[in-house]
Amino acid sequence: MTRILSLLTAALLATSAQAQNPATVRLGYFPNLTHAPALVGLERGIFQKALGSAKLDAREFVSGTTLMEAFAAGQIDLAYVGPGPAINAATRGMPLQIVAGASEAGAGLIARRDSGIKTYKDLAGKRVAVPSLGNTQDISLRHLLKEQGLKAQADGGNVNVTPVPPADVLAAFAAGRVDAALVPEPWGAALEAQGHRVIGSEKTVWRGGQYPTTVVIVNAKFAQANPALVTAFLKAHSDAVAFLNRNPAAAQTAVNRQLEKLTGQKLDLRVLQRAMTRTRFTTSLDLNALNEYAALNVEAGYARSVPDLKTFLNPNFLKK
Repeated sequence: MTRILSLLTAALLATSAQAQNPATVRLGYFPNLTHAPALVGLERGIFQKALGSAKLDAREFVSGTTLMEAFAAGQIDLAYVGPGPAINAATRGMPLQIVAGASEAGAGLIARRDSGIKTYKDLAGKRVAVPSLGNTQDISLRHLLKEQGLKAQADGGNVNVTPVPPADVLAAFAAGRVDAALVPEPWGAALEAQGHRVIGSEKTVWRGGQYPTTVVIVNAKFAQANPALVTAFLKAHSDAVAFLNRNPAAAQTAVNRQLEKLTGQKLDLRVLQRAMTRTRFTTSLDLNALNEYAALNVEAGYARSVPDLKTFLNPNFLKK
């Protein structure tokens, strides 16, 4: 009887372990410096090591809009994404939790050198690129425009806000398809290195540079079923953030390797170094900043009201 009970217990434990350890963990991220913890975690194998027998399936996306579409379709378990798409999705009832910060600031408004744009006011009548409509930079741009008494064409104004994947913005500038762009790093620093003009730095875009650019989200159902995996992933995420802050030279090399693999573009390390000075890497979540950002979502017309973000924030996995 004792042996039978032992076998039954072992079988139950095995079944429980299988439920807690799915064969694959699906991760979404972007080829941007603002997603550097993801790039470092992949390049150095930190994530896969932390997940043990579960296979990591890392998927690249060009914007928060496309990533959240995949998240809504149940194709992503964990993701690095901007606070704008994350908050909008949570407000619409998508089962997600914001579990950690990843980066702050790291975005700038760059004008093509022959565009005639010298100030924010000069954006009137111009074509301005953002990674995607409804993403973090788009929402920030619309707030900037409002402060200057301007509006996007879709809102009855004369500023043509157009989506361009960040890695393609250099080609868009070269072809004259856009006059300016509010882009995440390192693409802002790359444009600046080509002689284009910085109109708004990471400190003047919003909140003196004290704003989240990337957060880590998890599917709430996945988190409930696999708490140990989420905790393990966030430990690896914390290690990647620590590596970025403690070993900037080695981190730049790791990030550049991943960017080249993903975009086919290898950046000058001096460009990447400049971009990193404009970006902070952290696991912290600033509730005040997120609440203010949720208000900008409403201002931009992407949400009807500011949600109670405490219902979507779950710092407990990170604390473990």
